[in-house]
Amino acid sequence: MKLEEIISLFDMPLSELAAKADKVRRGKTDNKLDICTLCNARSGLCSEDCKFCAQSVHYDTGTPVYSMMSINEIMENAFKARENGSKRFGIVTSGQGLNMEEVGFIATVVKEIKNKLDIEVCASLGCLDYDQLVLLKKSGLSRYHHNIETSREYFPKIVSTHTFDERIVTIRNAVKAGLSTCSGGIIGMGESRRDRADMALTLKELNVDSVPINILMPLAGTPLTEITPITMSEVLKTVAVFRILMPDKTIKIAAGRESFLKDFQGMAFMSGANGMLIGGYLTQRGRSVEEDKNMIDEIHHIWNL
Repeated sequence: MKLEEIISLFDMPLSELAAKADKVRRGKTDNKLDICTLCNARSGLCSEDCKFCAQSVHYDTGTPVYSMMSINEIMENAFKARENGSKRFGIVTSGQGLNMEEVGFIATVVKEIKNKLDIEVCASLGCLDYDQLVLLKKSGLSRYHHNIETSREYFPKIVSTHTFDERIVTIRNAVKAGLSTCSGGIIGMGESRRDRADMALTLKELNVDSVPINILMPLAGTPLTEITPITMSEVLKTVAVFRILMPDKTIKIAAGRESFLKDFQGMAFMSGANGMLIGGYLTQRGRSVEEDKNMIDEIHHIWNL
């Protein structure tokens, strides 16, 4: 599908587009939600200037700042994630990347989790090179997460301290190292439909396995606090377009789903989504785990009617 064809999908009535996407999902996925929980293992003082991020040292946001958690602290988070029904546990660190010693520590943590828990372990550690990713793969890491955030054209308006291509290189390094890949972005940052379509096309070309769709939560102190919010219908259309373009991939709704979709979150799963994050979003709280677990049960029931 060409870029102009993808853009034209957004012009369809939401009900028709959602039905089309849901039909694709039913035909290409297993009717089971992919549930993931994140652990913010190192927070704040990031050197990068991503305009959406509360952890950047460039902005005064009051976000918690702490160095790398201990193995025991990360393990506690992993046990909680498993108890809450998560299939995947993601270890996330702030910053442009990690040095080899830090990657070695994460590899040790991954081994410990895999030895004690039946859960897939993922990581989001910034821009890593091939050797670092190979080490993580050998430790038992199953998936590497690294968002491209938006389209190539719009990216410089959001980030100036590194390039779009640096992100692409990291994703390709992860694939080369034998890891599954997770990459998506944030919508509602002032980008156009063309930008969202182009982001989807890039992710399809990269053949990533999982695509988280975050909705901008304008955080106090960041440059995007005054941006005009995206509409609920545009969020749902974006989910549907991503599903149609990537029929057999995991399309996850992530940060911002509660504040933008509110009581209509279930509509995202009728519009092509088949995954979600539970338990909060690094620096921001989400809904209670119990509320999300109830919704997950309801979605599975509806899907299997």
